[in-house]
Amino acid sequence: MNKHSSIFIAGCEGFLGKALRRRLLSEGFTNCFDEIRAKVNLREQSSVEEYFRKHEPEYVFLVGGKSGGIQANIDFPADLMRDNLLVQTHVLHSAFSYRATKLLYLVSSCSYPCGCKQPLEIEDLMSGPLETTNEAYAMAKLAGLVMVRAYKQQYGRNFIAGIPGNVFGPEDDFHPTSAHVIPALILRMHEARLRQDSFVEIWGTGNPLRQYIYVNDVASACVFLMNHYNGDQPINLGGTACVSIRDLALKIQHIVGFEGELRFNDRKPDGMLLKALDSLPLLEMGWSPSMSFDDGLSELYEWFKPMSQTRQLDQETIESLVQ
Repeated sequence: MNKHSSIFIAGCEGFLGKALRRRLLSEGFTNCFDEIRAKVNLREQSSVEEYFRKHEPEYVFLVGGKSGGIQANIDFPADLMRDNLLVQTHVLHSAFSYRATKLLYLVSSCSYPCGCKQPLEIEDLMSGPLETTNEAYAMAKLAGLVMVRAYKQQYGRNFIAGIPGNVFGPEDDFHPTSAHVIPALILRMHEARLRQDSFVEIWGTGNPLRQYIYVNDVASACVFLMNHYNGDQPINLGGTACVSIRDLALKIQHIVGFEGELRFNDRKPDGMLLKALDSLPLLEMGWSPSMSFDDGLSELYEWFKPMSQTRQLDQETIESLVQ
């Protein structure tokens, strides 16, 4: 990419898309568009095609599609699957039809089978059954990966794919029913501290291990891959921190200042017991993350605190209207 390349970010409604836009602008790319600025509805093929026809973006970052934590995957599997299939199908086909120079598609580490050896390697994809708690979402993301390969195989298009680890950072989803584990724990402990609760309940045993990567590092890796990677296989974008849910909860408890008890409910699902990505191929290319896990957690909480005050005011307004 050069600084004046036409770039389209499909997925700016998510916090990763926003971080990617910030990264591109900070590096001096002056011609970046996303579906909000371009008034594109990624769920409608005609809307996506109209944008590509008018603007013919050279480089496409496909990072869109709804996602959520265990509860959201249990409650809304059809919605998550359909949304991702629509976004992927529309953007990939338009990028092909209007001859985009290159496209990067982000899969999900949820798409790896459960029970694989660790760390997870690209060869493990589709080698066994998926984790049941997020099967529908993971299957949709795998379908996108197969589509990327298919366009490359049939038409020779320079479409590539990356698989990030568990992403966290500012502007993450803090909704109680859809948040991933880090924002969910921050929200619950923050509110429990304000209420002076005696305990916070956490799903599962606390034993599962997860690998985390800061959202700005993922954005950096995406730009790096767009400039330096053209391989046929997807490439892992993992972080350096592999932490148990229990240790994560203790870290967040310390950062938030919650003094109550942490109660782990082992009647609730754990998800995969261990999920860490083999990111050696990316590291050997010369990229590395810049944010430590603990610093990333602290920075996220500092971002969240003023947002939580706005959220509290909104809740009080709703309660007053109901009364």
